[in-house]
Amino acid sequence: MFTKTSNVFLKRSCAALFTLSATMMLSGCSEPPKLEKIAGYAEGTSYHVSYWSKDDVSSTKVKAQFDKALDAIDKEYSTYRGDSYISKFNKSTSTEWQPASKDFIYMLSLAKSINKESHGCYDPTIQPLYKLWGFQSDKLNVPTAAEIAKVRADIGIDKIEIDPEHLRIRKTIPQLQVDLSSMGEGYAISRLSQILESDGVENYLVEFGGDMKIKGHKPMGEKWRVAIEQPVALKDGIHPYQIVTINDENGVSLNTSGTYHHNFKDGKKDYSHILDARTGAPITHDLVSASVFGNDPIQGDAWATTMLCLGPDEGKAVANEESLPVYYIQDVDDAFKNSKSNALIQDTNITLSQQK
Repeated sequence: MFTKTSNVFLKRSCAALFTLSATMMLSGCSEPPKLEKIAGYAEGTSYHVSYWSKDDVSSTKVKAQFDKALDAIDKEYSTYRGDSYISKFNKSTSTEWQPASKDFIYMLSLAKSINKESHGCYDPTIQPLYKLWGFQSDKLNVPTAAEIAKVRADIGIDKIEIDPEHLRIRKTIPQLQVDLSSMGEGYAISRLSQILESDGVENYLVEFGGDMKIKGHKPMGEKWRVAIEQPVALKDGIHPYQIVTINDENGVSLNTSGTYHHNFKDGKKDYSHILDARTGAPITHDLVSASVFGNDPIQGDAWATTMLCLGPDEGKAVANEESLPVYYIQDVDDAFKNSKSNALIQDTNITLSQQK
């Protein structure tokens, strides 16, 4: 499985964003094109796709294409499969050049860029720290400063070199490992969206593990509407916190990360599963949810996790520097406080409205 529960940059694999149901009203004598729906389970989470087209695009055909693509993703990126490309790369102690796919190189290059822009907070090589703290086994272990320092010496995205011209990569230290699951759901969304568009579909909503990409409109011309989840772990399911209306029909991606589903307690102290690569320790700020809007779900996925790592103040400063539309939810004295980056305040591609 290529699931984010295997990575320190985890977002919950269940939905952080989800589709709002709506009743379709028919008008006149002719019915609108049928809204096709496809659902499945892959990479440790669920996905739901809604689409329509004036031409006949078989959902059976599309589902078969999805299955093939998701299987290929699993074989390349799953850290749970010993035969996957990434697992073989991690197990290898070679520091020689190794071939890599164009997409793999794109994701590594993006990780390097965001690592720099986040001042080192985001780093998909810190899986050993996640293991050190006991998050991998769900048994919290608070390590010593010396133990953290020892592990930190063997991590760092700067210890991977990339040669995009010849499609190859190499480690500069033998023990380095990389886990790209912090971009995994975004990458799956990107691939599924590409399949739909290659089949001539221009109106769709692709949701994978709570993240999504939305393009076009509904069959009767209505705008797509989705929701940002209430940032608390509820036993009776998912509850909307903020309603999002999609105004831009050219394609909008929404990626949300939250700290509220994977926490551990040691005595009276709570520890978040989000680790800061700069300290090797869990974050301590009050940001519990960050939603990033854009047009590339892979970038949005990585940036949503990065915002949680940085926190509300540093995160907003970085978002403003990079012109990222971000919606923040903080837990301040057991009450939610929300805010927006400058780019989101000015963004007309979406409309936000508070859920009552």
